[in-house]
Amino acid sequence: MEFDFLKPIDSEVLDHIGTLTSQQLGSKIVLHTEEQFPDLDQIKIAIIGVFDNRGDAKAISDIDLIPVRMELYSLFPGNWNTSIADLGDILPGNSIDDTYFAVKKVVASLIKKKIIPIVIGGSQDLTYALYRAYDDLEQMVNLVAIDSKFDFGKEEEDMSASSYLTKIIIDEPNNLFNYCNLGFQTYFNSQEEIDLIEKLYFDAYRLGEVCNNIVISEPVFRDADLVSIDLNSIKSSDSGNFASFQPNGFNGKEICSLSRYAGISDKVSSFGIFNHNNSAQEAVIIAQIVWYFIEGFHYRSNEYPFGSKNNYLKYIVPLEEEELIFYKSDKTDRWWIEIPFVSNVNNKLKRNTLLPCSFDEYLLACNQELPERWWKAQRKNIL
Repeated sequence: MEFDFLKPIDSEVLDHIGTLTSQQLGSKIVLHTEEQFPDLDQIKIAIIGVFDNRGDAKAISDIDLIPVRMELYSLFPGNWNTSIADLGDILPGNSIDDTYFAVKKVVASLIKKKIIPIVIGGSQDLTYALYRAYDDLEQMVNLVAIDSKFDFGKEEEDMSASSYLTKIIIDEPNNLFNYCNLGFQTYFNSQEEIDLIEKLYFDAYRLGEVCNNIVISEPVFRDADLVSIDLNSIKSSDSGNFASFQPNGFNGKEICSLSRYAGISDKVSSFGIFNHNNSAQEAVIIAQIVWYFIEGFHYRSNEYPFGSKNNYLKYIVPLEEEELIFYKSDKTDRWWIEIPFVSNVNNKLKRNTLLPCSFDEYLLACNQELPERWWKAQRKNIL
């Protein structure tokens, strides 16, 4: 059974939970202990630790998630009705491929049960294992990475935390529909990599763009299946990671806002936090990132325009050579733009689909400008 890969929670964490009040988060979750494994029938979110960081050549120590759990479970929950379980940890396999296999099996099983796994710790190449968990679901995957780098590598290189994206792109089955990077820093990426992002019609937002207007990230998350956070995208003054010093990056408030947007998205079905360096300060920010994701999940609206259009206003914007169709939700005021199905080409989509967008993109269309994300999405459909 795939859940046999999971090691029960450390007794030190259990002892800590025993000291908490009934109002704190640690008293409100279901735990995997030596005595019992949680009944998953009512669970909506499952927390999993992964101790393998062999994909990061710069890793200086083994993964320790005890401080993370202590910080997280000491927090007070919001007015949540979400059922949460901590399923324990996946230990390093004999090879890193063994770890990928275990992560893939556990995550795939949870997604099939409509449980969102929150995977913490380990090197970011574990994103590949999360991505491969979707293989059995026979769906295209949209990946959003909060990262200062694109993590491309040479095709012949072994996969690592700094090159996993190449393997995602080239390996079969190729289920990747879109990749979006939030927070890249130009001086960490070659011009060839930046050009490749454009050539593949992927999306990328510089750190300054997101920090200046963090709301632009909301439609990106609304279309994501898998979200991967590189903790090195947070500046060291906020993360406490001075072993791998980062003078620039997201601050604590910004990374938690991004996490909340990911949680609110009806579509996000797996969430990973990687490259933990074991500092006590970083344990605090990880705990709060997880807290905000769960907070966002609690406020999911469970809306999708093609489910029922009764609660959506339809806007048709005529352009010179196109007719753009937008939908606005009466419930949340959020916007979508329709991507038309093209029947006479090898289309990746089987019917018209909707791309989350912003009110600003609707205004652009009204001014006779094609929204860039709409144009890229349509190009990907027909290539």
